[in-house]
Amino acid sequence: MQEKRYKKDSRSSEPAAEREDEGRLEGRNALAEALRSGRTIDKVFIAGGDTDHGLQRLAQQAKEAGAVVVTVDRRKLDAMSVTHAHQGVIAMAAAREYSTIDAMLAEAERRGEAPLLVLCDEISDPHNLGAILRSAECAGAHGVIIPKRRSVGLSAVVAKASAGAVEHIKVARVTNLVSAMEELKQKGVWIYGTAAEGSIPMYRADLKGATAIVIGSEGDGMSRLVAQNCDVTVHIPMKGRITSLNASAAASILLYEAVRQRENS
Repeated sequence: MQEKRYKKDSRSSEPAAEREDEGRLEGRNALAEALRSGRTIDKVFIAGGDTDHGLQRLAQQAKEAGAVVVTVDRRKLDAMSVTHAHQGVIAMAAAREYSTIDAMLAEAERRGEAPLLVLCDEISDPHNLGAILRSAECAGAHGVIIPKRRSVGLSAVVAKASAGAVEHIKVARVTNLVSAMEELKQKGVWIYGTAAEGSIPMYRADLKGATAIVIGSEGDGMSRLVAQNCDVTVHIPMKGRITSLNASAAASILLYEAVRQRENS
């Protein structure tokens, strides 16, 4: 009988476009004004095959401002559109301005703590990212790092799923996650990747020092290059018949193992 409580999701009756329209910018003027005001733009969808120079120039301005620009079929834009007047462009604005790795490390120093960071390797589900942000903030982490491409950004759905944590946890968006890992290593941070085949159980990992925990994507886990550049890979002991955990659940477990170790050191 308990299953019936979970079959109906109140969100399921809402079109996906309407659930995210808080951060949605449709049309050229809307995007141009957002860029002019300095608003952070996550992603821009632009109609493929459109030779309008004004539209191309707008897309270039968005790219220079740090947005990911994706060319799509106009029919996809029609399906995404809420206003039905997208003029060949739909953009997604970030719910909050992005931070930097340096700002995260400075925050750890200000608190007198060893850095504790989370790196998300291609997390595409906004609810998962929101839950990771919530857990990271609750665990006292100093920041979460996400890649620009093949990853959800700080959308309105992510902000809602974070239950307000997005307002309190620093999030950096980097062009290349491996390069960010190398930067962290140079600054004395140890990188711990999570994988089912990790070399040691998480309880044997020393998470008391400067630590960055890598959480892989929902389907494939860590990408090959990211896994190769971890200092250590760890696994969460699995006692049941299911062999994997949801990405946000794995992040919570590793974060609170770090909290436990630090509390007891």
